[in-house]
Amino acid sequence: MGSRLVFVHGIGGLRDTGRELASWTESLATGMRAAGHPALAGRLTADDASHCSFAHYADLFSPPEAQGGEEARADGEAGEIMEGLLVELTAALTAQHSATGPRDSAWQRREEILAHARAEADTSRQAQGALSAFRRALNVATTLMALRPWSGVARWATPKLMVRDLAQVSRYLARGERDESGRTLDCRVRQRVQDALGDVPKVVVAHSLGTVVALEALRDHEAATPLLVTLGSPLSMRTVVRPRLLPQPPRTPERVERWLNFWDNDDVIAARPVLERDVLPNAAGVRPRSSRVDSDGIWVHSAEKYLAQAAVAGPVAEALLSMEVAAAERRPAP
Repeated sequence: MGSRLVFVHGIGGLRDTGRELASWTESLATGMRAAGHPALAGRLTADDASHCSFAHYADLFSPPEAQGGEEARADGEAGEIMEGLLVELTAALTAQHSATGPRDSAWQRREEILAHARAEADTSRQAQGALSAFRRALNVATTLMALRPWSGVARWATPKLMVRDLAQVSRYLARGERDESGRTLDCRVRQRVQDALGDVPKVVVAHSLGTVVALEALRDHEAATPLLVTLGSPLSMRTVVRPRLLPQPPRTPERVERWLNFWDNDDVIAARPVLERDVLPNAAGVRPRSSRVDSDGIWVHSAEKYLAQAAVAGPVAEALLSMEVAAAERRPAP
């Protein structure tokens, strides 16, 4: 089959790329089996195969001097974006909470915690310059970590880790942090994705912040993208993400032939999940088509949970099989 699929990861610290590629691939294979494609799932996970590639960029957010990759930077415009992100995050959590029940003492306790977090995140009620964006973010994160079951989520074991991950979104969208050659951080991140794409058609599966990176990387990509899949995407966050996407207004990249967007109702990162409301079609009329999936557990934002869904993996399998057929038809007869 050859390498015809590119994964693009989201927020998070330094990672073992090989192990993460294996984890994503295995989860996708699980979803493919559930969708009725066991043969392709077997080939996808074969030890001697190289069917998928992983566009990784987490190291660009963590300079060598950062202790354990836990440093978070949120200065200037990045700080302003971070503050808006916290407002949207607490609003999404509040909306989730309001839809739950019963309204017992535990519900009331969550209500009080969220009210406190909203007050901490609301800069309009605070003295100008009273707190740095980073300190304010830590305060909000500390409050949110008191929510149960969030306090048991290993992904964000400490407020500092939570802020570090969320700050990656603001740092990317701030379009700053130039290197010695003058390239901004977001440009360097996109280059990693463009390198993984190469010059042949690829299916692209992007998660979280990776959906922002992939969308922008594909805007100038010349090879066809038969299928773009976005998972747990923040693209439609009205305050912090959508207004800062490039170019404006957001639209489907010209060479994307199909775009499927998946969201879980409990995924607070996908706070505004129906992307077709906020993304214009390309010249061929392609625009995202959003579908809800439901996963079990405390933390549903993980890429692996999305990939294991038959609704997600089935279209990926079909696109890869179609690409195989097309490639076989182009081969000269023996």
